[in-house]
Amino acid sequence: MATDKNLSTANAPNRKVPLEYTRNIGIAAHIDAGKTTTTERILYYAGVVHKMGEVHEGTAVTDWMEQERERGITITSAAISCGWRTKSGLFEGINHQINLIDTPGHVDFTAEVERSLRVLDGAVGVFCAVAGVQPQSETVWRQMDKYGVPRIAFINKMDRTGADFFAAVEDIRVKLGKNAHPLYLNIGAEDKFDGLIDLIGMRAYIYDKSDILGERFTVNDIPAEYVDQAQRYRESLIEALADYDDDLAECYLGGEEISQDMIRLAIRRATLSLDFVGVIPGSAFKKRGVQMLLDAVVDFLPSPLDLPPTRAFLENGDEIGIKPDDGGKMTALGFKLMSDPYVGKLVFCRIYSGQLRKGDTVYNPRTRKTERVSRLMIMKADEREDIDVAYSGDICAIIGVRGVATGDTLCDRSFEGILEPPTFPEPVISMSIEPKSKADQEKLAFGLQSLSEEDPTFKVITNPETGQTIIAGMGELHLEIICDRLFREFNVDAASGRPQIAYRETITTAATGEGKFIRQSGGRGQYGHALVKIEPVKRGEGISVLNEIVGGVIPKEYIKPTQDGIMEGATNGVVAGYPVVDFCARIVDGSFHEVDSSEMAFKMAGIFAFKEAMKKAGPILLEPIMKVEVATPEEYQGDVVGDLNRRRGQIQNMETRGNLANIMAFVPLEMMFGYATDVRSLTKGRASYSMEPSHFEQVPANLLQKIVETSSRGAARS
Repeated sequence: MATDKNLSTANAPNRKVPLEYTRNIGIAAHIDAGKTTTTERILYYAGVVHKMGEVHEGTAVTDWMEQERERGITITSAAISCGWRTKSGLFEGINHQINLIDTPGHVDFTAEVERSLRVLDGAVGVFCAVAGVQPQSETVWRQMDKYGVPRIAFINKMDRTGADFFAAVEDIRVKLGKNAHPLYLNIGAEDKFDGLIDLIGMRAYIYDKSDILGERFTVNDIPAEYVDQAQRYRESLIEALADYDDDLAECYLGGEEISQDMIRLAIRRATLSLDFVGVIPGSAFKKRGVQMLLDAVVDFLPSPLDLPPTRAFLENGDEIGIKPDDGGKMTALGFKLMSDPYVGKLVFCRIYSGQLRKGDTVYNPRTRKTERVSRLMIMKADEREDIDVAYSGDICAIIGVRGVATGDTLCDRSFEGILEPPTFPEPVISMSIEPKSKADQEKLAFGLQSLSEEDPTFKVITNPETGQTIIAGMGELHLEIICDRLFREFNVDAASGRPQIAYRETITTAATGEGKFIRQSGGRGQYGHALVKIEPVKRGEGISVLNEIVGGVIPKEYIKPTQDGIMEGATNGVVAGYPVVDFCARIVDGSFHEVDSSEMAFKMAGIFAFKEAMKKAGPILLEPIMKVEVATPEEYQGDVVGDLNRRRGQIQNMETRGNLANIMAFVPLEMMFGYATDVRSLTKGRASYSMEPSHFEQVPANLLQKIVETSSRGAARS
């Protein structure tokens, strides 16, 4: 590392790229907005690849799985590193390392986006210039807000018919509630999209139409017909930045000249505030605007040093902050697991502090075990480069650690905290899966275990009544990909059942239940007795079990088993045997026997008390409701609305944009099976739709009996 007195002392002397010049960013957006194509262009201009891959040809570097190349979608987030040296700006001529993660757009793979954003410092939100802010764009934006990720926006597909840059910027302001301002303006649109106007330097970049690689462009004066518009938007940008930068505000109010670097610095500060979003137009497919996007990543998105300390929690619940420092105690978060046929389990890590070397021993506070790192690598999609050491701020992959789960902290033995793990939604759809032969049984168990370790939203459950293996995930496509991977990667021949809905049960009133477990069989007996009161809580608040025993009527050592019993009782409710959610249980009374009481007896008493209370608490069945958004040509709007109504859908909003109608509705998941085929048939293949889990609602009375009978028949058959 070149010595520079302005660099932080957190940098180790032997690191190649200082923390100040490191950018950990993600590319995130709605499905088909152009994330992977944008990533491919970035890698080409940064010199990582020498031929641009195309999603539609199945040659994209970051879409390396067979399923991704066949379907033309991103399924798993891919990490890759590249370098970028800006020719102007705040960091002119300085080589930066950009660690880039291309994330999926489909809601079924939302876990990939969630865990990527947890470890990234900044993000590029990609939007379609025709469709603007789409449903999954909003979901991704909420995830960025949750983890406090500064971002810039790239309005892609400016070459498409109907492209409208300013409408897309307004969409970001209205739908996402962000202070969005253009940093560049487009010169032309659709088939006349010829270049960009830089509002900071007040110059125009005109692309050479004969250059199909988008590398040649000229820097000119702004065309006369765009001068007034450029001055107006520059003035608006500076006014907005004055709220974030006192020096700039003083110059602006005093009528003094504002330098380009002052504007850039103000944009950087505003972006780090999380409220301001700089917007850049472009076309990744036509290879325009990507270099300007890279310059903006370097100039405006944060380095690891620019962000607040990462939160970690001590055993006593106290919170501490972890700052990036190569000389600190090694602290890393394992945010992703991947099975590799050649090297075994890969654990993707973000190093927050210290240095991790090949051969080091790391401590896992969750398992309270230490494990040795046998190999350390920098990932380049499905390729990998062995390294000897990773520094704070780096994203790397390690081999050799076995007992690691997604979200585990890996650290120095003397470090006492646990980093905040990413959180994941619960599965909403399930189906049975059975091996076709005895030989497949063992391979199926191994494959399911490997895939559930990789994917926190994929669950494997054995039905205790039927003995069936049930797999659960985020949607039909999610489970389809899982089955395909079992067949291709693990050579499992298995039959799957029809997808089933992940219903839930809850209660509507408070009730009290008494549980007694008394067995007398000659010798020492069993005695457990608990009185449990349950009451409903707000939808989505989850489960809490409180101890309100006074006077020691139940000894302290039997409280935990009783609580465990209540939680176990809640795994299958009394309506149709589905998990119970959103209630508060209080252990209020009970009794014990000095000789016969045991932990097992009180666990059973907890189960019995919960079941009895639930029967009296007005139990109801809940079904998952999906937020569905359909974009259809206007002439099919009536047909689509009618079809959604037939599916028990509740239309929430309809708006027209160009010749497209956007329809947003809440529809029960049960009614959405096969919708992709039906909506194509209704609109002659011209509509598109997206769907994501929204909330749970009570199942209508006329359907309840049918669901209960179906559930009972399924149990009886097995």
